[in-house]
Amino acid sequence: MDLSRRLPVLLLLLFCLGTASAQTSATNKACEALNATSCEECLKNVSCLWCITTKSCITYPVSTILPPHSLCPLNDARWGLCWMNFQTLIITLAVLGGVIIIALLVCLFCCCNCANFGSKRFAAKMEQQTDKTKTKQEERRSEMKQRHDEIRNKYGLKGANPYAKFK
Repeated sequence: MDLSRRLPVLLLLLFCLGTASAQTSATNKACEALNATSCEECLKNVSCLWCITTKSCITYPVSTILPPHSLCPLNDARWGLCWMNFQTLIITLAVLGGVIIIALLVCLFCCCNCANFGSKRFAAKMEQQTDKTKTKQEERRSEMKQRHDEIRNKYGLKGANPYAKFK
């Protein structure tokens, strides 16, 4: 392949990696610099984690989802809010997630049943309407037959088939 096409992409990639590593090292230094402060001061930086047992500000370990127990126990780790520990946060989020999933399943079940109920109701309504239309049509037919019979009686065409004499 052509090296001149790949060179700008490689330079951009190297620049991005260098910037990212500089930011993480700056974040590490920023969190460790807040060790002698309070929980509130530490948690002003979103990438920091406060450990109550060691009273230290630690960079949040993004490689693992939860901070390992060797770094700080979940019950003593604070992130985001000083008054809520990680264990409570995880339990709360799990309960909220479960409630949302159950609510979605109930809504899905209800909507499916309601849709079937609605279609049954719609079919019954349509059937009633067709029955009404058929009865009205039969009434009109009987009225037209009665009028035709009256006209036949008036002009003396009382036979079963008025066109029988032309056959």
